Amino acid sequence: MNQMPTGMPLDVEVGQMMMLGFEGELPTAEFRLFIREYRIGGVVLFERNCRSPEQLWSLCAGLQDHARSFEPHLPLFVAVDQEGGRVLRLGPPFTRFPSARRLGRAGDETLVAATARAMAREMLAVGINMNLAPVLDVDSNPENPVIADRAFHAIPAVVARMGVAFVRALQEEGVVATGKHFPGHGDTAFDSHLDLGAVEKTAEQLEAVELVPFRAAIGAGLEAVMTAHVAYSAWDKEMPATLSQAVLGRLLRGELGYRGMVMTDDLAMGAISRRYTIQDAAVIAVRAGADMLLLCAGLDEQVRMVEVVRRAAEVGEIPRERISSAAGRILGCKQRYIFKREPRPQEEVRAVVGCPEHIELARHPVLATGQET
Repeated sequence: MNQMPTGMPLDVEVGQMMMLGFEGELPTAEFRLFIREYRIGGVVLFERNCRSPEQLWSLCAGLQDHARSFEPHLPLFVAVDQEGGRVLRLGPPFTRFPSARRLGRAGDETLVAATARAMAREMLAVGINMNLAPVLDVDSNPENPVIADRAFHAIPAVVARMGVAFVRALQEEGVVATGKHFPGHGDTAFDSHLDLGAVEKTAEQLEAVELVPFRAAIGAGLEAVMTAHVAYSAWDKEMPATLSQAVLGRLLRGELGYRGMVMTDDLAMGAISRRYTIQDAAVIAVRAGADMLLLCAGLDEQVRMVEVVRRAAEVGEIPRERISSAAGRILGCKQRYIFKREPRPQEEVRAVVGCPEHIELARHPVLATGQET
């Protein structure tokens, strides 16, 4: 998982650090040109981009062909939030997998792994190579408006066991796993999509709860971590984790020894955008230790973000080695998961997506307790 020298010019390295969303079932000509001119590293898909498995296969294949047509060695990360339960970006006929809470309550790591493998197979069938999952937050605050059943459990050790099983299964199948939301979004009463929340625990309390699942997943080879737009006064009294060198550098890279990719949560979310411009936040996040910047705002904002980060690196506001180390981690992960992977034939899509085996797994008797929210 070590970073590798890229041999790429600055503008290409900066472009590789971008994970961007777009509207519609096909990217506009302007967005396609943007991918080409700025050598964008990845795209994230939502329900708005997906009409059917066949359409999604064509979309992903077209995006990869477009990216490889000018940089054969720089395929795209194609990411989606496919957690299970209420966060499933791929709708029917994709299998409706159970929530993390149901899996955690079942207490069966074999079942968790089987679910993650089935998810991965359906994703790979249509060309998606990165899952923005699993949630490694601990469900420790009943007032939490955004995590709840997205977490495996309220007991850190259970979250750790289930999270590790999920991560290993995804990655063994060939999908990059992204543990979120570091260093833990479970004990907040705020939705970071709307505003900034804070966790007022001591470092010892955070170590005993929030960090347990992340430490375990990192030990299991987790390829990517997504940051939380949450403030942790025990580590940084000024900055939310996404923008904090103390959290991303000293804690994650230093104390936890993490060597994989660090991705921000969407920089357009209220916890960040109500306090910073997207451009300022992007520069601060990269300086703090973020490798990929996630932004699902409009094309104009995305272009400005790329240009501001590049200019900041050109004038030394962001150290050149910080850009190169980020791009090196990204390129290394792409070599491990994407370079040698041939696209699946479109005829196989329907044989995998929503197949009887996956539906039977999702309806496992152990999981049939209560309704998903």
